[in-house]
Amino acid sequence: MLYLAGVLLVGALLAPLLFWLGQWVIAQGFWPRLARYDFHSYFDRAVLIAALVLLWPLFRSFRVRSWGDLELEKNPFAGADLGVGFAAAALPLLCGGAVLAALPIYSLRHPFLWQKMPAVLIAALVVPVLEELLFRGFILGVLLRSCSRVGAVVLTSALFAIVHFVKPPAFLPNESVHWWTGFIALGRSFAQFGEPLLFVGGFCTLFVVACILADARLLTRSLWLPIGLHAGWIFANGVFSRAAHRDLLALPWLGKDFLVGIVPLCIALLSWALMRGWVNYPRRRPLPSPPRTH
Repeated sequence: MLYLAGVLLVGALLAPLLFWLGQWVIAQGFWPRLARYDFHSYFDRAVLIAALVLLWPLFRSFRVRSWGDLELEKNPFAGADLGVGFAAAALPLLCGGAVLAALPIYSLRHPFLWQKMPAVLIAALVVPVLEELLFRGFILGVLLRSCSRVGAVVLTSALFAIVHFVKPPAFLPNESVHWWTGFIALGRSFAQFGEPLLFVGGFCTLFVVACILADARLLTRSLWLPIGLHAGWIFANGVFSRAAHRDLLALPWLGKDFLVGIVPLCIALLSWALMRGWVNYPRRRPLPSPPRTH
């Protein structure tokens, strides 16, 4: 809890500095595309940087010296787990999106938002690695040392779901950024908790997704399969949001995005079944050594 409080505090302090650095880079003509991002994007990156910087003292405080201390091992099927996990998450989500696009709930965009795909690819590459290292790698690993497996999974998944509701508002004007603007954004980041129906719907989906990721980590004793699943969900959701837009809010079936509601929850459960089938696939297990002949 001290770590999470420190991440939010350091992130709020760092966000204005990061924003001003970005404005200087734009003024120098080095990276004009940064002009498309407002303060809340810099706040997100600042919190992420703070989470990474404070990981080292957190590791030291728990005396974690190796991956084995977190019940993680070398995975001989790392590449296969990564690819299968990506497919098991992305394909059901994209197929579900195709069905919804044929209904009056969603309609296809014309044209497809290709210019926003680089951001989707970057998110699918970076976010799963960072979040799996933190939640399924470190936090779950530490909790397994003092809790039962079920307790550790429930606590980690609940924390994962709650953290994803802490989002800064997108309406903070760039022209009025000061040293304390990060704390204003932090104070407004909890606004989504004031919408009970939306919070419960989103929390349930994110909690189940986190349980699936934790199950993949425990079954394989590595992070490659959960990273693949996580990347698949981010990529498929990004592709679908660039290809279609919502015309109708159909709670509790579908929320404000494709990751909230009963339908996304059922799709996530399908991915869970596919992941379980892959883990139990006989060829995934190492073959027994042949008997020695004299």
